[in-house]
Amino acid sequence: MSFESLNDLVEEFGLEFIDDKQCFREWQDNLPELTDSEKQTLDGVKANFRHLSRYLIVEAVVKLVVLSPLLNMAGFYSPPFYLTAEKEVKIESEEDGVIVTGRLDLLVFTPQFWLLLIETKGAKYSLEEGIPQALAYMLSNPRPEKPALGFVTNGLDFVFLKLMQDETPKYAESERFSLYSQNGLYTVLSILKRIAQLLSQN
Repeated sequence: MSFESLNDLVEEFGLEFIDDKQCFREWQDNLPELTDSEKQTLDGVKANFRHLSRYLIVEAVVKLVVLSPLLNMAGFYSPPFYLTAEKEVKIESEEDGVIVTGRLDLLVFTPQFWLLLIETKGAKYSLEEGIPQALAYMLSNPRPEKPALGFVTNGLDFVFLKLMQDETPKYAESERFSLYSQNGLYTVLSILKRIAQLLSQN
């Protein structure tokens, strides 16, 4: 069984959306300032994406051109973080024992617990295609007592997710950011750097 819509997760796991920015402060508070060098690199990412978008941009290109430099500049390739790709995960519904397996695109983690799940899509897909998949994978977090953070992008648009698993799983979303907006990529990198700081402290 696969989860292609948010309704599938609502029906199977009772997932609830929290429309309250106070529940997800990680993408809003104490964001670090970017250096001129970082901004220039991001300007280059934007220019490269615009150039390549004359043809259909597939998922692998999104990872190479957009996601890789963002993760590198945010510090997710350095200690204490590790990175894996195409990791198989399983989630099970407690009510009827349904087990779902799938593969997440990228996972940033430490030996103790998962930190940031990243679901990428080709540029022709909207974020709505990736959000249910990301949340489904986040439900399989081996440390459900800790909030799970997610990041979904198609290379053009970006959104951050936070999943909290109490009695009923609940999730919150950040604002949507666009590569083509004036400061979209700058903000995305600042948020990633802030998340890296918070996770390093934990």
